[in-house]
Amino acid sequence: MAETKLLDLARQGLASVDVAEKIRAAALTHIEDWLTHDKFEGLVSSERADYQPLLAWMIEAGKFDLLLDSFYQVMPFGTGGRRGPVGIGPNRINPFTIASSVQGHVVYLRERLGADAQLKVVVAYDVRQYADLRQLYPPGVPNPVMGMSSKDFAHIATAVYCAGGVQVHILPDDLNDYISTPELSFLIRRFGAHGGLNTSASHNHPDDNGGKFYNDRGGQEVPPYDEQMVKIVEGIETADIMPYDEAWRSGLVHAINPADRQAYIDLNLALRLRSGTGGAKIVYTPLHGTGRNTVGACLQAMGFEEGKQFFTVPSQTEYRGDFANVKFRTPNPEVPESLDAAIELAEQVQADLILATDPDADRIGGAVPWKGGYTFLNGNEFAAIVTRYRLESLKRAGRLPARPVILKTQVTTELMSRVGDAFGASVIGDLLVGFKYVGDIIDHFEREGRFGTVEAGPEDFIVAAEESHGLLVTPDVRDKDAAGAAVVLAELAADLKETGGTIYGYLIDTYKRYGYFRSMLRSTIMQGAAGTAAMKRIQQHLRTNPPAEIAGLRVESINDYWDTAQWGDFKSETDRSARDFITFHFEGGLKASVRPSGTEPKNKVYIEKGAEPLGADVPDDQFDAARRILDADVEEFSNAFMKMMLAIVGVELPDYGYLISDLVALERKQHFCRTFLPECESRAQALSAGEDDEQKLNQWIDSELRTYGPDARLLVAKAFRAYLAQARRSNPSKASMLDLEEQIFFS
Repeated sequence: MAETKLLDLARQGLASVDVAEKIRAAALTHIEDWLTHDKFEGLVSSERADYQPLLAWMIEAGKFDLLLDSFYQVMPFGTGGRRGPVGIGPNRINPFTIASSVQGHVVYLRERLGADAQLKVVVAYDVRQYADLRQLYPPGVPNPVMGMSSKDFAHIATAVYCAGGVQVHILPDDLNDYISTPELSFLIRRFGAHGGLNTSASHNHPDDNGGKFYNDRGGQEVPPYDEQMVKIVEGIETADIMPYDEAWRSGLVHAINPADRQAYIDLNLALRLRSGTGGAKIVYTPLHGTGRNTVGACLQAMGFEEGKQFFTVPSQTEYRGDFANVKFRTPNPEVPESLDAAIELAEQVQADLILATDPDADRIGGAVPWKGGYTFLNGNEFAAIVTRYRLESLKRAGRLPARPVILKTQVTTELMSRVGDAFGASVIGDLLVGFKYVGDIIDHFEREGRFGTVEAGPEDFIVAAEESHGLLVTPDVRDKDAAGAAVVLAELAADLKETGGTIYGYLIDTYKRYGYFRSMLRSTIMQGAAGTAAMKRIQQHLRTNPPAEIAGLRVESINDYWDTAQWGDFKSETDRSARDFITFHFEGGLKASVRPSGTEPKNKVYIEKGAEPLGADVPDDQFDAARRILDADVEEFSNAFMKMMLAIVGVELPDYGYLISDLVALERKQHFCRTFLPECESRAQALSAGEDDEQKLNQWIDSELRTYGPDARLLVAKAFRAYLAQARRSNPSKASMLDLEEQIFFS
């Protein structure tokens, strides 16, 4: 049989991949399952159902790293669902993994609420559409997932829900519109639904997709309840499905109407504490995502008139799942380069504030004017100024509750705590990463009037934040929400415009009053089964053989969330996974935390060091001098920490290697330093000697860097310049050849 031959070839090929035998065995079990059972049957139209040619190509073409990563596991749930690359196999997002997730959700809801319960969910979707921009699959082989969109996956989900007798609220099929993640959270509560789903991969690469699952409170399940759903999903082998058209005819599907959507806008507009725009100008980009009908609608309703005080980036306003007009095709407001087009527009219109949102409009980022240009604000800086301004403005309006509460994750800046303490707020600041823990605390306030030792109700909630540009300013949404944050930031811009101030000046004043904090996030993409194993080795080594000092700084204490004596027994395996988190406290007040990401193949390191307040009246030059010293300390430490950490898994990079963008996978960083640079220099020498031509060298550069990601030359530009500078110092005789190499690379 053809299946037997392919399985034998897969077994032989995977034997050459350096992974544990149990990983290889799991992959072979799943490959056999997918070869002998049609996993897409009934889930998609017949012309989309056949993935066998693509699976056969992966095996016959010897794409064993891709094969292993696609099949070695069933894609696990992260901080609230599944998210990852679209493709074939159980470790990819495709019709089967979406349908089985939804089938598991149905079974989970039935087990919790009763077999006869009249269940109801809300289904949303974002703008994504798979185009294989990573070029993993050959164009000549039929690819059933090519072109599949978030909307397609949402329709599959709806068909599975309806087959289980679950009512679904979803946008009308003929409407070219989308619903953001925070709006989904709101609508679940508005409709009294028992849960919800957004088919989205948030800010990930365009080739990724996924499903975020929500509970009846509009939040994501926390341990141990998420573990219950995970176990159910893992046992799903087939999904029941009702044809999508039949689902509409059955009466189980209900259209979300404009009045429902306006209610979400009105909720955020109710956050206003002032009227008028103060003459402030705002530039906004949805980065091709859903935010134009949430953030955009709110700002215009506040009086920021289109074309006069409110400007959207024309090239990034269109709904596009490939994010074609965003630098690096990375629609993430955490990435400063994603704001390039917005900054260009802001310079033209002299904007006072730039705002940007990711595709599902839960994260917010931006930039503000300072010293003749625009400076990017990171998530911690936004968290600090929103916290301070919200407390100040509520107090000024006489609406600050008697027992205000602020929530933040453990890796979010301690400056929030400083500000909260100054206003007498209770700060719960040691939450695990993931906004589901914020939603859970608000739910405790709502149901019990307390969380731990903090007594409060939802009305006492002021703000919640996570360093990855997540903010929440209303208890009526149970996930991060860019729209509410945008309303508050727009009011801040209006207030400062009227008084002659600037947002960056307000941030500096915050630092002077409450203390300067320098935060830094270093992330390392470690892909595939080997990458997952490397991240586990790093965590295990740091637990069993922690460093005594780094960069001359002594470790004073270690906080390991796997320490059950301090943090209690694990509630579930999902709890154990979420608590795979270690914090090192160094002398001098520096803190470094390490964790594997729950939603991306990344190892993340969060570093922060704070200083005591200098006082609001301290001269700017004195503050700047102190700031530069602290910044340099954190920069030096971060490089030393990264070198120590990568050495655990046998990876060593030259200093310039750490300047490669964190959007580039670790194996590509190694390729750049070990292979690309020597070969590029050799080819430049040949060109200098007249043995090659410039066009061929440019073609070779683009070919070699293709797998690094879109705009690859920009991703490695800083590292390339640093390498050239080092080469010029060490060998001045090569200066002219290196100049030629630089000229061609940046041409």
